[in-house]
Amino acid sequence: MKPKIYDITPSISERLGVFPGDQPFTREVALSFGKGHHLELSNIRTTVHLGAHADAPSHYHADGVSIEKRPLSRYMGRAQVIRIAGLKSNERVLPQHVQMAIQAPRVLFDTGSFPDPDHWNSQFNSLSPELLEWLHSRDVKLVGIDTPSVDPEDSQALESHQILYKYDFAVLEGLLLKDVPEGLYTLVALPLPIVDGDASPVRAVLLPLVQAFPEFE
Repeated sequence: MKPKIYDITPSISERLGVFPGDQPFTREVALSFGKGHHLELSNIRTTVHLGAHADAPSHYHADGVSIEKRPLSRYMGRAQVIRIAGLKSNERVLPQHVQMAIQAPRVLFDTGSFPDPDHWNSQFNSLSPELLEWLHSRDVKLVGIDTPSVDPEDSQALESHQILYKYDFAVLEGLLLKDVPEGLYTLVALPLPIVDGDASPVRAVLLPLVQAFPEFE
């Protein structure tokens, strides 16, 4: 039996939900075989915080670097999927909600609180600053979540984002994890080198754990 690849990236279409007030995805067809043209050609307009995406530190801190300056090594390597059950609406994940040992430098949280990326849900779960402090003490360098943000939708202080900046975490938001069993994997979720970009969409996949996969500089 061939090993399974889990694609944890929501499909991108005009139905995909984005933060209220942000630029939704649109695709405009310039040339089309159906209209007698010699090729298909289209353009898109969208927020860079689209579906599965990587925030850059410049998104949440005035001194943060933009996405093209982030090391790719953060976004590929050994990762752990952890399912968090029983949270209330809009509740943050705390260290005591994590019922297993941290076994990887990248941790992806499935809260089940944003099950359909095509339908916006303002009451999604997020990550607490206390959890991020706890993960940092366990040498975690990337966190991911199955919701649009590590902070609640109405947060202005962005407390958890500030902890990301404090410890130079990488972050992935908007992942599709509901069909992924808990456990260890090899993550590949590379952002585009968008110059001065405050984020980038990623094609995030989980591969079977590759024991010999190196931790790059």
